[in-house]
Amino acid sequence: MRVVNKPFNKIDGMSLVKGKPLYTDDLCPPSALVVKVLRSPHAFARIKRIDTSEAEKLPGVECIFTYQNIHRKPFTRAGQCHPELSPYDKFLLDEYVRHVGDDVAIVAAVDEKTALNALKLIKVEYEVLKPVLDFETAEENPVLVHPEDDIFAHLPVGFDPKHNVACRVNFALGEVEKVLEECEVVISRTYKTQPQAQAMMETQRAFSYLDPYGRLVVVASTQIPFHARRILANALDIPASQIRVIKPRIGGGFGAKQTVNAEFYPALVTLKTGKPAKIVYTRSEVFNATTTRHAMKFTVTIGAMRDGKIRAIDVKALSNTGAYGEHAETTLGAAGKKVLPLYNKVEAVRFSGTAVYTNMVPGGALRGFGVTQGTYALESAVNELAAELNMDPTLIRDINMIKKGETTPLINMTTKGAGPDPMYMDSCMLDYCVKRGKELIKWEEKYPKYQVSRTKVRGLGMAIAQQGSGLPNIDMAAATIKLNDDGFFNLLVGATDLGTGAETILAQIAAETLGVDLEQIVVYSSDTDATPFDTGAYASSTTYTTGNAVIEAAVKMKEEIIKTGALYFNTQPEKIIFDGKYIICSATDEKISLADFSKKITYNLLHTQLSTTGSFVPKKQAPPYMAGFAEVEVDLETGKVEVVEFVGIVDCGTPINPKLARIQAEGGIVTGIGLALYEEVRYASNGKLVTDNFMDYKIPTRRDIGKITVEFAPGYEDTGPYGAKSIGEVVVNTVAPAIMDAIYNACGVRIRELPATPEKIWRALNC
Repeated sequence: MRVVNKPFNKIDGMSLVKGKPLYTDDLCPPSALVVKVLRSPHAFARIKRIDTSEAEKLPGVECIFTYQNIHRKPFTRAGQCHPELSPYDKFLLDEYVRHVGDDVAIVAAVDEKTALNALKLIKVEYEVLKPVLDFETAEENPVLVHPEDDIFAHLPVGFDPKHNVACRVNFALGEVEKVLEECEVVISRTYKTQPQAQAMMETQRAFSYLDPYGRLVVVASTQIPFHARRILANALDIPASQIRVIKPRIGGGFGAKQTVNAEFYPALVTLKTGKPAKIVYTRSEVFNATTTRHAMKFTVTIGAMRDGKIRAIDVKALSNTGAYGEHAETTLGAAGKKVLPLYNKVEAVRFSGTAVYTNMVPGGALRGFGVTQGTYALESAVNELAAELNMDPTLIRDINMIKKGETTPLINMTTKGAGPDPMYMDSCMLDYCVKRGKELIKWEEKYPKYQVSRTKVRGLGMAIAQQGSGLPNIDMAAATIKLNDDGFFNLLVGATDLGTGAETILAQIAAETLGVDLEQIVVYSSDTDATPFDTGAYASSTTYTTGNAVIEAAVKMKEEIIKTGALYFNTQPEKIIFDGKYIICSATDEKISLADFSKKITYNLLHTQLSTTGSFVPKKQAPPYMAGFAEVEVDLETGKVEVVEFVGIVDCGTPINPKLARIQAEGGIVTGIGLALYEEVRYASNGKLVTDNFMDYKIPTRRDIGKITVEFAPGYEDTGPYGAKSIGEVVVNTVAPAIMDAIYNACGVRIRELPATPEKIWRALNC
């Protein structure tokens, strides 16, 4: 391959380094009205009275919205394919506020100072209600987070707001109780994960204006421009044809921008005033008024024989969806469906999950999307089973984990039982990943622990994981390729580059298929008027799903060049060869360069523009896999844990760009280290988030991270573009369970509730 599987730099890398104005706020008109949102100081309250009269008199204030002067219509902010699995339980503004930071009023003014002053002049009288703050008792709590009657779910997901239930997910194969009774060893453990923040550099932001035809244009830092258009149309109650969404460069998302959030506010203002408007979230607003990873609780029961054969797995899951149910069903479902197939040799498996409402910051999408939480619980339980059996955890995986050529049942998440067809794991390299990871971490030499000094011990731990590559029969991506005069191509995609280098990767795929140099591909992305449809950057779908669409478009373009070349040479298409540089007539050995050919067909000969579109919908699971190995050092006097080394061996098929794939893997591992050790979330007794800034909410920096070693398994996925699978999310999932087991092996302390802070470890060692 000439272009694919080569470590090209990002095509926009130099522009980013030079600070070129590429991001949303850089592009906003200076005359735009500034929008600010008054947010609730209470976790749960009813607005008894709201007086905006003084604020409206303030010079420079253009308009103010409250629930009293805005239309009432339920919707979901979750960026998912329609009909969404998330309930329609959110309003633009409502009489009730359901978490600290929820919307109370929207103000637009000529500048930020005026807008902020106007917020202070709005007088609100609240009836403060008792909040639901414990998700473990939410279902039976007499207080209802959503007492209103006009919310609903499109699909039968177990939506039951009268019991604070956003959804239920249940599936089972085999007779779990019967098999557990037959097992020689049964363990049952409970694990908890915290509501991790996405912590991207660029906060949520958007601006809007009316185009010359009166259509609403929304420019936003979003992962889901096409879903955003649909969601805005529904919430604002205007036709989608009257909305255009444009995504500039994004300063990180990690799932935070798979939920439509900031986009509504300037759009409302522009529709009312006819003027451009913008909003830029503060960091505190990101913490208090957007979404986090869903906090989850799992009780995992595993039955096995003494030789290590796992026969039954039973998982009971509880998810805290917070004040609104966006992504509640899909994250909870992923915690089971994309995790349990790792152990495909079990005789019985069951997953019972409930997502409940609380008066806390809503849960949403975050890299790993439920699989991270589920993997932490299951892999921790498998590690505990290995300890119970006095067995090496790599051996128990070798006995039970899925391997190349094996199958796993396709589980139907909405009904009990398995689907009709098995999933064939033709490209699984998980056994290679485990073997190679053991070599790199020096497992045989160091496991389970070794003493460094009187007060410091190092321990090793490991875990395995899988994810997905898009959503089969749900995701769709399209790509358009256009041949321009002078022989270069435009690649138009609706896919969203989050800073991962997706545009570079898609350009490499196009260049490889067309046989041209990378420099001949000019990418334009994510404009709902100008680019073809793409579901967006989530579910680890871009390389696999959009990449396949790019290949189809490029193959069609080659065919069009050959057909048009036959017209040019007055011959049959079978006698035309296109080698990426020349169009050649094999019958006469005549040839013309692509640059001259494109000029002639545009200006002189045929007066035609060659343009092709390809689309792709995944038809099968193509999971990436990973084995992660942690070496940690525990200070027995303080409980502090340092990650000495983390080794990740990733099976992502054939990497399109090994350099960018490595960066993805390293970044995902750091996210996992933050989840495992640093990112502690604290709420006050009144429901206020205490850790709502980077002084109190700690994410790991480079000084906190030891050595990270990443390698790629020599895999190839037949259905992927040039053998590729996804990599974006799977790289997060092994980190927390591997580190927790390494801590246990070092000092004998099991931490089952993340994060493993020094205080928790010290108390476990000394109390």
